[in-house]
Amino acid sequence: METLAVLRRISLLLLTLALLFRTGGAAETGTSQSDVAAARAVFEKNLQAIRARDKAAYLSCYLDSEGLARTGFEGPQLGYKGFAATAGQGWPDHIDADDIHLTPVHSGLVYGTYRYRVRYGGREEAGISERLFVATPAGWKIAVTTAFTAQPGVPPPPRALVGATLVDGTGAPPVADAVVVLRDGKIECAGARAACPVPAGVDVTDLKGLWITPGLVDAHVHFSQTGWADGRPDSIDVRPQHPYEEVVSGLAKHPEHFGRSYLCSGVTAVFDVGGYAWTLGLPAWSEASVEVPHVASAGPLLSTVDHWLNLPAERQFMVLTDADAARAGVRYLADRGSAAVKVWYIVDKDHPVEKSAAAVHAAGEEARAHKLPLIVHATGLDEAKEALRAGAKLLVHSVGDKPVDDEFLDLAKKNGAIYCPTLTVFRGYLRMFAGAAGHQAPKVDDPNGCLDPATLARVAETAKVTAPIPDARVKALEARVSNGEKVTAANLKKVFDAGIPIAMGTDAGNPLTLHGPSVYAEMEAMQAAGLTPLQVLTASTRGGALAMGRDKDFGTVEKGKQADLLIVGADPTQDVANLRQVRWVVRGGAVRSIQELHALATTAAKEGGE
Repeated sequence: METLAVLRRISLLLLTLALLFRTGGAAETGTSQSDVAAARAVFEKNLQAIRARDKAAYLSCYLDSEGLARTGFEGPQLGYKGFAATAGQGWPDHIDADDIHLTPVHSGLVYGTYRYRVRYGGREEAGISERLFVATPAGWKIAVTTAFTAQPGVPPPPRALVGATLVDGTGAPPVADAVVVLRDGKIECAGARAACPVPAGVDVTDLKGLWITPGLVDAHVHFSQTGWADGRPDSIDVRPQHPYEEVVSGLAKHPEHFGRSYLCSGVTAVFDVGGYAWTLGLPAWSEASVEVPHVASAGPLLSTVDHWLNLPAERQFMVLTDADAARAGVRYLADRGSAAVKVWYIVDKDHPVEKSAAAVHAAGEEARAHKLPLIVHATGLDEAKEALRAGAKLLVHSVGDKPVDDEFLDLAKKNGAIYCPTLTVFRGYLRMFAGAAGHQAPKVDDPNGCLDPATLARVAETAKVTAPIPDARVKALEARVSNGEKVTAANLKKVFDAGIPIAMGTDAGNPLTLHGPSVYAEMEAMQAAGLTPLQVLTASTRGGALAMGRDKDFGTVEKGKQADLLIVGADPTQDVANLRQVRWVVRGGAVRSIQELHALATTAAKEGGE
């Protein structure tokens, strides 16, 4: 009843204002323009006061009357005194005010709306706000103010990005002084100014001196792993300090920690190619939010070995005991909405290539029947060929034991397969083992400060690992990794030169291959292997989108595609290391600076309400 009473009083206020200004007809043009200018000045003062946390300046913008009407998070309220008593108790850490429209209603009365996005620590809110500006003897004041949170799926306001050099991901030459227009979360136009004029009424962001590329795509990640030993206790067993079931429970509850680290690092889409069944819910979660990248998920893996890294009532590995088990596993994945079928093709003395071949082929046949691509982890040439014979469409690791041959290349071309080299993941294991053996915390390569505090704490804990790590083990691993890197680099160049599509992927989640910033080392390794910077960038954008089956949605900067962009401070076509210089990231049309992204990724959410 109290709410209804307040609403009636607000309606009465609006009616009174309408009656007050009903005589005289429409305002003259000159008066309208001056009124709008005056209202805009108050509005800008109001916003600046919020940013500066200046309570006095903030309150001076509002009508000092019991008739001041407000509607927001706590419902409708009336009166200046109550408003003044609570003002300043919940300043946002950041506010964006875009798509401002001011309309003269009558001489001395202006109605305005704007789209807002505010951040309170690690929590963002977006919506639309209304203001009614009134001319009074004390100057122009805000008489009515409302704020309504946007429903999920409502796109950000339109915006034009102007002045940057555009590298659109198609392989076309860069376009200097380009314009990219964003509307309804998609790209409305992209190209030279003459071909892509800025529409009237659209907010403009000047990016002169910067470079625009598609958002990066990491085509090989694992949300079921932490980036340290607690997520892979088969590497170093830290379960006494970090019970595995608790670690996995935390990952399932808070995928946004890694999602925000990715976005802060310029990654706007990822392919989770194996993990617990809860990862199959990540695509729907990610599509509903512009705070995290798009996610495709393969779900539990089909494994040639019965790996123990599972939970009592949950499995991330389904064992390929025979062809029937393979077909049953694929049917399970298809029923659960998996984006692909992933086979972990592990070969050792107890599991030679030929022992698992029939089951892998059965998985491929069943996957084709369900129109699902077959993804295979195969690090040896023999099992990689067998995977291709089984119909593999994506190889998520390099061949690392020997040079690829013509038979391999022919099979890959015949399948239309994509090669995801994943060059740097094994060095992550080496760095962790070396740090544990030497009781030194490994250095973290995170140039933009995108890693969440929990991840940084885990890495630092490497120096305190009590499990014995013999020096001989570290030296043997170092030799194996160094030799393998030479082979994988040479194979990448050979595969690329053969015309086989390449997708960048990190295998993030494995020890010290950290979610988000690990993309930089991976892309630099691809460049060191002989690919040009532009070729690496294309593999890290369009190639990744192709691997995810989302190339019609993103991966290039073209009309109609998702507005997912990376804006950097130096030319990525000269050196992919320049992609480290993140200045802005756009996801679904929401434009965030690196400062905002850092705060979103590293700061806990807090209550707010200004």
